[in-house]
Amino acid sequence: MSESAIIVHGGAGDIPDEHAAEHVAGCRLAAAAGWRILQAGGSAMDAMEAAIQILEDLPVFDAGRGSYLTTDGIVEMDAIVMDGATLQMGATAGVQHVRHPITLARRIMERAPHNMLISAGAESFARACGLELCAAEWFETPYTRAVWQEYGRLPLATGTVGCVARDATGTLVAGTSTGGTDHKLPGRVGDVPLVGSGAYADNRSAAASATGEGDKIMRVVLSKTACDLAASGMPAAAVAQAAIATLAERTGGTAGIIIIDRSGRTGFAHSTKRMSRAWIDADGVLQAGIEPAHGST
Repeated sequence: MSESAIIVHGGAGDIPDEHAAEHVAGCRLAAAAGWRILQAGGSAMDAMEAAIQILEDLPVFDAGRGSYLTTDGIVEMDAIVMDGATLQMGATAGVQHVRHPITLARRIMERAPHNMLISAGAESFARACGLELCAAEWFETPYTRAVWQEYGRLPLATGTVGCVARDATGTLVAGTSTGGTDHKLPGRVGDVPLVGSGAYADNRSAAASATGEGDKIMRVVLSKTACDLAASGMPAAAVAQAAIATLAERTGGTAGIIIIDRSGRTGFAHSTKRMSRAWIDADGVLQAGIEPAHGST
């Protein structure tokens, strides 16, 4: 039997002091929920989904409830899941009413004849799958409305969420969910639902989830870049740092990434002021933080 592990992130950015504790607490809650599933013999996919559902429901994060608003003042959410055993993946973009976009992405992977569904078509599929839909107002919070009204004058406290997990069979999975950047143009799709950018998983190398400047992350296919580095045997912490360095060198962009390699080693790095995260690996101890910029778990 292989060792289980889970790591989640709540976004990378200049998270202000007054929101830091809530970020870390949310990541702790999500990692613990996923870990309980793994310890009960559940799959990495189930653990990842449960963890991200919690983050999507917490308004401190830019995913699900708490997503930033477009220039038109509405929410458009994206998500992706990937199974490292089969390389199957599912993604969605531009949905406005699906409570848990991460679950929609999983249903697309499992039931749809395509890898990605967007907008109204994705929501129609969600209804057919019996997923919970909410009124547009449910996703908005006083904070996100204030950010929209005071564009450029309030700190951006929320962040994209992600989770990487490894179960007792050695299967790696990755998932990422986001409301996108504040004041994005309607119809904008960033890195999150793009396979290899917002997330990637392959049992032969690693699984990773990214967060940060999405329009630059997609240029270097950041999550796939990290997994390719892991395939060489580089330690997970070094992989994360190297991937973030590649992004900076090639695009000047900033981001964060979490990773679990095929041996169950975990790591993270970010080039932003902060990235909230929490993790549990072979020692079974829940750890969490928002600084420093890189490390090994």
